[in-house]
Amino acid sequence: MKNVIQIGDHSFYHINRVGKGAPVVFLHGFTGSGSTWRTIAPLIPCETFMPDLAGHGRTKAVCTDLETEAESIKRAMNDRGFFSFHVVGYSMGGRLALAMGLMYPEAVRSLVLESASPGLETEAEREERRKADEELASKIENKGIEWFVDFWENIPMFETQKWLPESIRESVRRERQNQTETGLASSLRGMGTGAQKSYWNRIHELTMPVLLITGSLDHKFTNIARLMKKRIPNCQWMKIDGAGHAIHVEQHEKFGTIVKTFLLEIKGGNLDGF
Repeated sequence: MKNVIQIGDHSFYHINRVGKGAPVVFLHGFTGSGSTWRTIAPLIPCETFMPDLAGHGRTKAVCTDLETEAESIKRAMNDRGFFSFHVVGYSMGGRLALAMGLMYPEAVRSLVLESASPGLETEAEREERRKADEELASKIENKGIEWFVDFWENIPMFETQKWLPESIRESVRRERQNQTETGLASSLRGMGTGAQKSYWNRIHELTMPVLLITGSLDHKFTNIARLMKKRIPNCQWMKIDGAGHAIHVEQHEKFGTIVKTFLLEIKGGNLDGF
């Protein structure tokens, strides 16, 4: 069952309820949607909440920043009567999850960050990335979704996805094709890595349990995770052999098992009513 939660200019889509207690919020990456998690949610025996983030899926394209998006998601959860929840985020969604953990430590009970980053440390790096994000946003607007999808699926970060079965590759491609030029461009401008403030000097403030997940073939984010683990107090890190950037796509059963095990460890082996 899918239903709509209206928060300002956003429409969040809640998919299915399984189990009881504090839900798990799944936050997708750039070019994704809540449906990204359709193979993962059944593996997690608790309530799942999978929003289409701003500019993606069926959520309106608004040029919002990470902090505003984090506030919108928290308000949506509060309106549903949930004031404490776990958050799983992938890539862009991982950066958003990290923002939520820092902004609302009393609400976020744990964080699972897949191929995520606290941002760029220096203003010079952020300015360079902002220019690159703006250039890509303009190309998306001018050249269209089909051009962008052809470009995006061939960047080095997604090279390992070419090894996947055709059915999975086609599913990922369709999800990207279902986005809009305006939505992706606004997301890059508002929630891109260049637009994000650096959280490197704050991740030591995280007090909830944190799990970092990276693929062994994603060298960039493996190196980032290694540095993050040194700074986050209550932190585990799992590196998945043979996986690239999107572990939940490339090895979804293993990813689901890892997340479930992490949540079970937090709750002492029982996910019912937590």
